[in-house]
Amino acid sequence: MISQERIDRIRLSRTPHIGPVTCQLLLARYKTASSAIDAVAELSARGGRRITPVSKQVIQQEIEQNAKIGASFIVWGDPDYASHLTQFSDAPFVLTAIGHIHLIQKQGIGMVGARNASINACKLAQAYARQIGEAGHKIISGLARGIDKASHEGSLATGTIAVLANGLDTIYPANHEALFRQLAEQGLILSERAIGTKPSPRLFPARNRLIASLSRAVLIVEAARNSGSMITAREAADRGIDVMAIPGSPLDPRSAGCNQLIKDGAYLVQSVDDIFRHIESLRNVHTPNTPIYRPEIEMDTDISAEQIEQLKVKLLDCLAHDPISVDELARFCHVSAGMINAVLLELELSGAVQRHFGNKISRVINI
Repeated sequence: MISQERIDRIRLSRTPHIGPVTCQLLLARYKTASSAIDAVAELSARGGRRITPVSKQVIQQEIEQNAKIGASFIVWGDPDYASHLTQFSDAPFVLTAIGHIHLIQKQGIGMVGARNASINACKLAQAYARQIGEAGHKIISGLARGIDKASHEGSLATGTIAVLANGLDTIYPANHEALFRQLAEQGLILSERAIGTKPSPRLFPARNRLIASLSRAVLIVEAARNSGSMITAREAADRGIDVMAIPGSPLDPRSAGCNQLIKDGAYLVQSVDDIFRHIESLRNVHTPNTPIYRPEIEMDTDISAEQIEQLKVKLLDCLAHDPISVDELARFCHVSAGMINAVLLELELSGAVQRHFGNKISRVINI
C-alpha cells in the first residue's frame, strides 16, 4: 500500500512548472509534500500565476497504469532511492522503474555515443561493455540506436540500466522492442516521466544528466561535436564525474566530439585495460571530485514576507535571460544560500524566473 506522503510527493513532481530542484526546496521549507502542495497555489498566485497541483485521482490512475506494465515508483526518501543521486540538487524527485531495482544502488559506468555509429564502433562498444560488466561494473546508457544499443547488448548478462526520456509505456525507438523486453527481464529501465509522455527533443538533456549522475565515470565511444553524447560528457564534468573518450579519425565527424574531449582533458582510452586502470585509480582516491551541488539544500524558513519582497526586486534586477549559477547569484547579491532559495522558490512558482539543470537560474523576459 502506497503511503499518502509518497502519493503527495508524486503529485508534487507531476505538477506543471515544478521540477526536481523546486520539489526539494518545497520539501525543505514545508517538511512534508502535503503541506507543500497546500502552499503551491498561494505562492504562485502572489506573482500572478496560479499553479494547480495534480490531483490524487490522476496519480492513482498513473499507479494503476504502472502496475499494468510492471512498473513501480522510486520516490525521494525511499530506502531503495540511490544514495549517490542525493548529492545532486537536481536529482529526480520521482523515478519509475521496470526491472531489477537493486541495480540503481551502486554507481556504474556510463557508455554513450553516436546514433549513426560506425560498425566498428558498435562492435567495440559491445565488447567493452561485456568486459566491463564481467569485471563487476554495470553499464548505464540511453537505449538509443548505435552505441547505446551496443552497450546494453554487451552488458545484458552482467547488469545494465537504460534511462529513457519518455514514459515507460513508450518504446523509443520502436524497433528496440526486443531489447526493451530483455532489459525489463535482465536489467533496469528508468524514467522521470509519467506514463503517456512521448519522446521530445527538449526531454533528452534531462535524460543525459541522469545518465551522468548515475555513473562514477562516463565513456564516450563515438560522438559528433554537437550531440547528445557531448551534453552527457559536459554534465558529467560539471558534476565532478570523470569523462573517458575513445579517439577516432580526424576525417570522421562522428569522432570530432571524442577528439575534442581528449584535447580538453578527458581520459584517453585505447583499450579496455585503460578503462580498468582509470576505474581503479578512482577507487584509490579517498576524496573524489567535489560535485558542484550541495548535499543538502539550505532553506531559510524564518525570512519575513517583507524581506522576501525586497529581495525579489534585488534578484530580478541582477538576473538576465542568460542562466547564472545560484551560488554565483548569491555571492553577487551578498545573500545567504538559505535566503536566496526562499526567494527564488517564490519567483519560480510565480513564473518570473526559470530554473535550469546545473543549479542555474535565469529571468523570464516577456517580449
